[in-house]
Amino acid sequence: MTRSVRRTRRTLQVAGASVAALLALSACSSSSSDDSSAKTKSDTSSSASPKLSGSITVFAAASLKESFTTLKADFEKAHPGTTVDFSFGGSDTLAAQITSGAPADVFAAASAKTMALVTAKNDTATTPATFVRNQLEIATLPGNPDRISSLKDLTKSSLKVVLCDKTVPCGAAAQKALDAGKLKLTPASYEEDVKSALNKVVLKEADAAVVYKTDVKAAGSKVEGVEFPESANAINEYPIALLKNAPNAAVAKAFIALVQSAEGQQVLNQAGFLKP
Repeated sequence: MTRSVRRTRRTLQVAGASVAALLALSACSSSSSDDSSAKTKSDTSSSASPKLSGSITVFAAASLKESFTTLKADFEKAHPGTTVDFSFGGSDTLAAQITSGAPADVFAAASAKTMALVTAKNDTATTPATFVRNQLEIATLPGNPDRISSLKDLTKSSLKVVLCDKTVPCGAAAQKALDAGKLKLTPASYEEDVKSALNKVVLKEADAAVVYKTDVKAAGSKVEGVEFPESANAINEYPIALLKNAPNAAVAKAFIALVQSAEGQQVLNQAGFLKP
């Protein structure tokens, strides 16, 4: 065998070995990449938010009943296996129940003052955040037969007018509006919450009531609304917070997030609430 032929064979052997080494290195690199990819997927999967489940109890101002009921349906549809239960009423009554140990996950009040009753007892787990505002309006009988056109008209002795109790946000706001107009009004009755006040007019047990615009809108043709300028001096801010001993904090936080989201704000704005 000639020296030239031996040299050629040796060159081919070296080249073959190099190719084999490159293939092995490529395989290792591919395997490492696959392992890394698999690990990344595994890490992503393990860090994903757990599926929400279980029920929560939301204590909310009576004026939120219609809009929160709509949000409940949206929330439960988006999170199968969850249930949102409500306790609607006067914010002061709800605050008292919370500070007395009533089990609840979320509190949505109709004023910062009533929320403060809860925060003063350190019963909130998050800082209350204003999510909407609400303005007063006069609710009259359909067609406004008494021709009520101003807050001053409600002071006529011939009219039977009802107000929310002064300890309730809508009652405190009504008093603030009356003070702004330098008016004195002795109502036929003080009601425990805004829905009770409105219902007096719906049942024709009163000629008028000072309630929120959202309640007038929710009542539809059952009442007629009359705006009055003094209401601009008594706009209530609505705060919401997670409660300290919330039995289901994960679901509660998700519901609060929905209320504050663009979707939640749209529902609330359509109900007549003002932006925060």
